[in-house]
Amino acid sequence: MAEHRTMQRNALLDAARSLLSEGGTEALTFPALAERTGLARSSVYEYFRSRAAVVEELCAVDFPVWAAEVEAAMERAETPEGKIEAYVRQQLALVGDRRHRAVVAISAGELDAGAREKIRAAHGGLIAMIVEALGALGHEQPRLAAMLLQGVVDAAVRRIEIGAAEDPGQITEAAVGMALRGVRG
Repeated sequence: MAEHRTMQRNALLDAARSLLSEGGTEALTFPALAERTGLARSSVYEYFRSRAAVVEELCAVDFPVWAAEVEAAMERAETPEGKIEAYVRQQLALVGDRRHRAVVAISAGELDAGAREKIRAAHGGLIAMIVEALGALGHEQPRLAAMLLQGVVDAAVRRIEIGAAEDPGQITEAAVGMALRGVRG
């Protein structure tokens, strides 16, 4: 029975990812979840008490996986510049991934404090790694630089997401170039 519940919970999370990546947070409704999974709407409520609870669970499950992939790419790099480049490239490489699209939709949506906290914690580890790399490059305000660098990444993510005129590869190269030239100050 417990295994069956786990499968249903995973099916609901997967349906939530699809809905979020297709239509953002407005698309994530209990009727839509019920329809996607073939469960009765009352059954959806047995697993999650609210949309916020679904979002919070997705944050808890998907954000750390996504952050770990970025972190692993950074750890493979030998130099501070290499780490910064990996930070930018890996985030942009994950844009097409449904998990990442769900994460982006969640970030853009209205979040309750619990979900925001989980996102901040996952992001916090990444930002800490970037702050360290920027510090190693002799940056006077590595924390501020890290926040601005993430702004470049977020803008590039949005540009890829909307299917801009430029190829995702071009957007990635432009973001990497801007990041590396920018962090050298």
